[in-house]
Amino acid sequence: MAEIRPFAALRPIPELVSQIAELPYDVMSTQEARDILKKNPLSFVRVSRAEADLPEGISETDPKVYARARENLEDYIAKGQMKQDPQPCYYIYRQQMGAYIQIGLVAAASLQEYKEGIIKRHELTRPGKETDRVNHILATEAQTGPVFLAYRSKGLLTAFLLEYMGSHTPVYNFVGDDKVRHTLYVINEPLKVKEVTRLFQQVPELYIADGHHRCAAAMRVAEELGKRPGQTGKEEYNYVLSVIFPSNMLHILSYNRVVRDLGELSEEKFLEMVQEKFILKKDERPVEPQAPHTFGMYIGGQWYRLTAKEGTYPETDPIHSLDVSILQDNLLAPVLGIDDPRTDPRIDFVGGIRGLEALEDAVDGEDATVAFSMYPTSMDQLMQVADRGEVMPPKSTWFEPKLRDALTVHMIGDGQDGKSL
Repeated sequence: MAEIRPFAALRPIPELVSQIAELPYDVMSTQEARDILKKNPLSFVRVSRAEADLPEGISETDPKVYARARENLEDYIAKGQMKQDPQPCYYIYRQQMGAYIQIGLVAAASLQEYKEGIIKRHELTRPGKETDRVNHILATEAQTGPVFLAYRSKGLLTAFLLEYMGSHTPVYNFVGDDKVRHTLYVINEPLKVKEVTRLFQQVPELYIADGHHRCAAAMRVAEELGKRPGQTGKEEYNYVLSVIFPSNMLHILSYNRVVRDLGELSEEKFLEMVQEKFILKKDERPVEPQAPHTFGMYIGGQWYRLTAKEGTYPETDPIHSLDVSILQDNLLAPVLGIDDPRTDPRIDFVGGIRGLEALEDAVDGEDATVAFSMYPTSMDQLMQVADRGEVMPPKSTWFEPKLRDALTVHMIGDGQDGKSL
């Protein structure tokens, strides 16, 4: 079974939560973080992207950045702007984006189970990005942003959370700049906390939806700190800050593609080669695919609807039947010569939240020559891949709404000196 436990979160005081809570560090650039700080000096980017609080030109991985992150976190605490709960709690995190609502349980999840594969992953991580978060955790002695986890729900835990929300007042309820409403409840009654733990014992495994680098970094920290004598395995650093959602509540958007050029192909030759494995039809309107194995393509001011031809992909293979794989295997690689989308500078990825207009703007503005709109990967597909211990192609999923950093900070409170690994 998946093991979770309550923890005593460091949280903003209610009066300041809408100013402190911020989008995750990895959905913004350093310049965007600087712009946020200019408008809102209390934003948590002071901690999550502390280079934005230092002179321009400093490297994101300079030791001064991690030291400043720690100073700024301590500053919130010293000024009483963030306070730690007096006892371990669970938390309910409700998000509403338009008519869409998702409700998750905030808890500390076992990193030993991540190591054992009970917490399942579906993406590769990059060592450099991991090390950045390792040094951030060590410097701040905290996990400042949550890992986004999912589970196959039987409904009992969700029913408990809904009942609890119906009879309690939230500690936070605000709308962010992203127009998403964020609501947080604190479960601090000892019997209720025990009941959540009991109900969660029915969950056999967890799936990382988003936050692979955060989780991998937390694991590296736990392994390093666990080498010291006298460790029990139950220290806070052995658990990772998580928000855990039933998979049927999650909202995956498309992750679209834009390509800078056609290589040596003319547009006419390119369209001819596309039709070897796709049915190609012009469309008078922007094409947002409504079914698997269909794609939109925008080139030369014209939208096309692409449908993968039967027999051009293995229908029962959980990896190569994904739409992102079909586009990569049958068009991007053989036609455009983009063999490794992780490293090829000719391709960029555009989150579906930005809409089809972003694809048109890229092509019309000459930042790209051709753009592709995708049908979203499903949670079932994600979990099938993870169950097989396999890895999805890069940029397969885009989750919305994003979880806010700083709503519940997990202090690993071990008295470390913040030295980098």
